[in-house]
Amino acid sequence: MTDIQGGLPDEEKKQNVVRLAFGGDSARLDAFCRAIEEVVPPGTLVVLRGSAVTGRRWKDDAPFDADGPGTSDLDLTLVGDGPLAFFKATGYFVPGVHSRPLSDSDPDIAPDLVPLRRTLMSMVQRPVNIQASRDLVIQVRGDLLGQPYLELFRKADGLSLNGPTPAGRAGH
Repeated sequence: MTDIQGGLPDEEKKQNVVRLAFGGDSARLDAFCRAIEEVVPPGTLVVLRGSAVTGRRWKDDAPFDADGPGTSDLDLTLVGDGPLAFFKATGYFVPGVHSRPLSDSDPDIAPDLVPLRRTLMSMVQRPVNIQASRDLVIQVRGDLLGQPYLELFRKADGLSLNGPTPAGRAGH
């Protein structure tokens, strides 16, 4: 049985992402995921949302990269309690629940994620926005409102010995 979330089967969403954002090369998506996994805390679910998943822009139904190569961004959401610690108190739509995206227009809200964002943007040659949310937000947006997202991976729970510890977590 095929999993369908947001009106699209998971396999179609993954094919869209590989084709549109990674030039048809699934090894590039794998490398992108490895770069994220090195930084995010254990237990983090990493999802991709937006036009890279659906192939169409939400606000006007324009195709991905309608304004030219590299013009559509990637909307990355880090889901769970741990990723919220990356964001400053001023970096939230709903404090402690749903952050604003780390982006060109809001570059100072998650300083520890800036190097990851730069790495990811150099890998895909397009803007990458990084947001953090609790599970409830993704459930409401994805399951209740039907907004499509692709689960890239969930980092295993356990001790993380690599990567920076976000400000505000134990040890800082």
